[in-house]
Amino acid sequence: MTSKPKTLNPDIYKQTRLPLLEADTMPTECYTSQEFYNLETKKIFHKVWNFVGRADLVPEIGDYYAFDFTDVPILIVRGDDNQIRAFANSCRHRGAKIASGEGNCNAFSCPYHGWTYSLEGHLKAATYMDRTKGFNKENYGLVQLRLDQWGGFLFLCFDNNAESLETFLGDLPQLMQPYDLDRLTCTRRQEYSLKCNWKIYIENAMESYHVPWVHNKTLQKQKRDHNPPILPINGEYSGLLTRHKGSRALLPGMEGFPYIPTLTGDSAEGTYYILINPSTMLGCTFDTVWWLELHPEGPEQTKLIVGSCFHETTTGRDDFDHIVQNYYKRLDISIVEDNEISELQQAGLRSPFAQPGRFSYMEPLVHVIDNWVLDRVLGD
Repeated sequence: MTSKPKTLNPDIYKQTRLPLLEADTMPTECYTSQEFYNLETKKIFHKVWNFVGRADLVPEIGDYYAFDFTDVPILIVRGDDNQIRAFANSCRHRGAKIASGEGNCNAFSCPYHGWTYSLEGHLKAATYMDRTKGFNKENYGLVQLRLDQWGGFLFLCFDNNAESLETFLGDLPQLMQPYDLDRLTCTRRQEYSLKCNWKIYIENAMESYHVPWVHNKTLQKQKRDHNPPILPINGEYSGLLTRHKGSRALLPGMEGFPYIPTLTGDSAEGTYYILINPSTMLGCTFDTVWWLELHPEGPEQTKLIVGSCFHETTTGRDDFDHIVQNYYKRLDISIVEDNEISELQQAGLRSPFAQPGRFSYMEPLVHVIDNWVLDRVLGD
């Protein structure tokens, strides 16, 4: 008889399950344990829709992008029919990766034994297989994975029985409609390798308690609400709306772009900070949308991708290349500050003497995130 993993004992998390101002933070093992990380991979990342960037990663027919997500090799490609698909990046012969990095091609040829696949994943050639009994190329195409889009964003799902992306997102597309997401272009993607647990980084992104200390010379100079209420939600996301003047994507005094022309209602009064469960933050402000995309690589290792998007009315400006540097500069400074503090937190949690703390009223979404994770890790 196989015993349950120790981390599945709900008694360990009783204090975190209490209301915010009575609760403890997560047990430190949730950020350092391989066992807990394996459960997150199995029960969260391999069950939900995972954000993997924008469709303009592969803008032309034949464009492809290969990457690993929770140790699963993935291949995204735009086919001859102009449709974007995701495949397991694993040859159907003996499993080698058929593509690396990004580029453009007419077909994929496995570097090991030359099996060749079309852009739609069909096996087109398999040299020296003519004597193999019962072998039919039609039965050995690449394994296709679920891939769907919303607003130009791509989402990947490993579970064929999971709900649709539309159901997963709930009313988020309606909330984000004023940003005209389909007409945005990703103008820059930056990747970072972080020595911290994925939850540490997303928790940091969804609270402003740290701003006066971590960003005391940068973001702290922006005037903001100190404790905006959590948004009412209907879908797998959470978030805040901070009301203010001026773009949150610029440091004070920087020149910026005109506002997105379609903004109305609350979107014209401030910035939405949206967490799409489990690990992607959207920052939607007056003149731009940026995102933080986290790829867990182990209990203490995470890949961070930071994307910057601008509306087509902005990218078409003659002065775009000049002014956009101000937006990149703001991110390059604040992201590094967050990276450093996240790694510092991970180093502290690694101590055998580290213990759970208590939540501030400034950290409501950290409490929400942690309990969302526990709901899924502890659930069937």
